[in-house]
Amino acid sequence: MGHRIDSVLVLGLGKVGHLVALLLHETGFTVTGADLHGAGEFEFPTRILDVEDNSRLIEEFSRYDAVVSCLPFYFNADIAAAAAVCSTHYFDLTEDVATTRRIMEMSNDSGAAMAPQCGLAPGFIAIVGADLAARFNRIRSIKLRVGALPKHPTGLLGYAFNWSPEGVVNEYLNDCEVIEEGVRKWVSPMEWIEKIVIDGLQLEAFTTSGGLGTMCDTFEGIVENLDYKSIRYPGHANMMNFFLHELLMREDRKRAGEILVNAKPPVSEDVVYIHASGEGWQNGRLAREEFVRAYKPVEIAGAERRAIAWTTAASLCSVVEMVSCGELPERGFIRQESISLQRFLATRNGRLYSGLPHGGRL
Repeated sequence: MGHRIDSVLVLGLGKVGHLVALLLHETGFTVTGADLHGAGEFEFPTRILDVEDNSRLIEEFSRYDAVVSCLPFYFNADIAAAAAVCSTHYFDLTEDVATTRRIMEMSNDSGAAMAPQCGLAPGFIAIVGADLAARFNRIRSIKLRVGALPKHPTGLLGYAFNWSPEGVVNEYLNDCEVIEEGVRKWVSPMEWIEKIVIDGLQLEAFTTSGGLGTMCDTFEGIVENLDYKSIRYPGHANMMNFFLHELLMREDRKRAGEILVNAKPPVSEDVVYIHASGEGWQNGRLAREEFVRAYKPVEIAGAERRAIAWTTAASLCSVVEMVSCGELPERGFIRQESISLQRFLATRNGRLYSGLPHGGRL
């Protein structure tokens, strides 16, 4: 089968954006990187681009088969709209629910695929959740937990901002969609705190927004209980509730993010925990299925990459591969939970999730 994507424009060349572009380049796509502040030394050509110049976006996007946004979520609706005008395939990493809803609406008028939420959570965790759900005749619950944490935590927060501080603050303050006892509803973030143990290590998990992506749409009426929580070291939720609510930092999200990343900057040794479980009936018997992993930094293209960076980047790149080779639709909105876990793991970038080296060129 021929490839439906050759040229890809990657917007945003931060740590994750650079790795997305590098993985696509290593896989065999013709990649161009774009950033507002210019570029340093990269393995692929780059250009300066202001994504707030809409007419320029449409002109640029018409030259590529696909555009990937690795920018903060508040840019993505306008970027997606420009891609839709050009019928250019669109992919992003957003966790923002409202942004995804807007992209879903505009996908009806696009002649190409539109796939937001292609990262780790939302993204890969929805693929895992759907795979667990498919194992039951009737589903009682699907519980999805993800955490990107420093391997060697310090202080009361026990955290490091290896991910976008804007995204983290957004997840901690926006309401969370769940299905509870068959009823679809919204609940507050940083609540429903529970204990989780992975490989003997005690952790906590609590509600945060956006991690389910579009799963409530897909599983309403099918699953009795569905929710997503972020995993952290014990005590983190109480400290963040104090910071955001008692100190009223929720009133200035931008400043809150600046304070947090200044206090807890990125670390090189991190770990991504995934704890996903499903409960339901299989051939008349109540059963439980689990997917529990701890992902660590890996070497890609001669350099060690943080766990949160490669898990996020590899997930998006795998979806690009699947659209390119016809495993996913070449037109319309793509829900992450519609993607086969087995086929995802068989892609060159998905191999990384199985502990295998990056699969090389197409």
